Amino acid sequence: MNMVGQQRKDHVAFLPARKAWRFACLALLVSLLLVVATPVLVRAESGISVLKSKAEADFPLKLTFSLSAGSNVDITEVRLRYMVDQVSFARVISETFIELKPAPEVDVSWTWDMRKTGGLPTGAGLKYWWVIKDAAGNKLETPPLQFQFDDDRYTWRHLTQGKVTIYWYRGDESFARELMEAAQDALIKLALDTGAVLEKPVKLYIYANSQDMRGAMIFPQEWTGGVAFTRFNTIAIGISTSQVTWGKGAIIHELAHQVIHQFTLNPFSGLPVWLDEGLATYSEGPNESYRALVQKAANEDRLISVRSLSSPFSAYAEQSYLSYAESRSLIEFLLTYYGQAKMLRLLTAFREGSTYDQALQQVYGFDMDGLYKLWRDSISKQTSRLPGIPLAAFAFAGAAGLLLGIGLAVRR
Repeated sequence: MNMVGQQRKDHVAFLPARKAWRFACLALLVSLLLVVATPVLVRAESGISVLKSKAEADFPLKLTFSLSAGSNVDITEVRLRYMVDQVSFARVISETFIELKPAPEVDVSWTWDMRKTGGLPTGAGLKYWWVIKDAAGNKLETPPLQFQFDDDRYTWRHLTQGKVTIYWYRGDESFARELMEAAQDALIKLALDTGAVLEKPVKLYIYANSQDMRGAMIFPQEWTGGVAFTRFNTIAIGISTSQVTWGKGAIIHELAHQVIHQFTLNPFSGLPVWLDEGLATYSEGPNESYRALVQKAANEDRLISVRSLSSPFSAYAEQSYLSYAESRSLIEFLLTYYGQAKMLRLLTAFREGSTYDQALQQVYGFDMDGLYKLWRDSISKQTSRLPGIPLAAFAFAGAAGLLLGIGLAVRR
């Protein structure tokens, strides 16, 4: 044994320098891998240790965090800290003080009831960690753990192209590819129309129907067909395999919102609703029902002013439908008479925090009232006039558009 040991020792001692260095590096790497691969409890030098830490979701209603910890003296204080992954201009950390009875070992939990605070979209991520103190004045802050708030009611498949990922669970791959093609075409068209492009990846969750989609939300409106969570770069829409045409329009509409919000996001101000909804509706393509409705309202002197359209639209169906139609017409007017370059400048002005009137004045030389007058005059100069058709007929003929306009109007 001594002889073998001596031979091995001598062999290592006389390795060439390069081989000896490689051997040392390999030994160090193996030792590091063993350390990383070995599960250990989080333990402070003071003696505080974490025995168990986990988060469990009851999607979409609740998220429960639980902790088991021990120390050589009583644990007197436990705080939970968490941070939701979303677009923000500040690092927002939420903290919850956990009630407990001091003891050397504690088991505590806290439930985030989203019915009281509002929910998170499927796929939202968050980081959480604990701050623990004991009677000796020792403190342990655990490393952050990542958790993803998934809708686990379904087995999701996914398809990625560029910065867009589609998640779906009903229908074959050709169904998803058709929706993806519509999404990619929409991004190209929006870039040509406005110069705005998708800056960050977007996730599209395609539910098999609107009922399934509403099951992923907290207290949804019964007419909600889709929603864009712009701060999470996430879109959820209910699209059945028999409604692909409607679904492609819905994706185009919501994807346009996502692109525009990414491009113009700033800590000072948002967009006027007519610009936001107008660009999304214009992206869907020609809509003769909208065009006819605007012309009819102009003939009857019922057009809604641009200043009024800058605020949230009416909850009444007829007024809401007209608001979407006018917003689309306003975008068509600006692009037709002033071009894409100025639309890009307008969006850039909003990204820099300009007010509604300031942005228009800076780019076009008129404010909201001036835009309304010019646009209204262009409508009145159109030679085509429609016969007096009851408004209800337009609402019936454009029912799909109405559902798209109102059903997809929820933004978060």
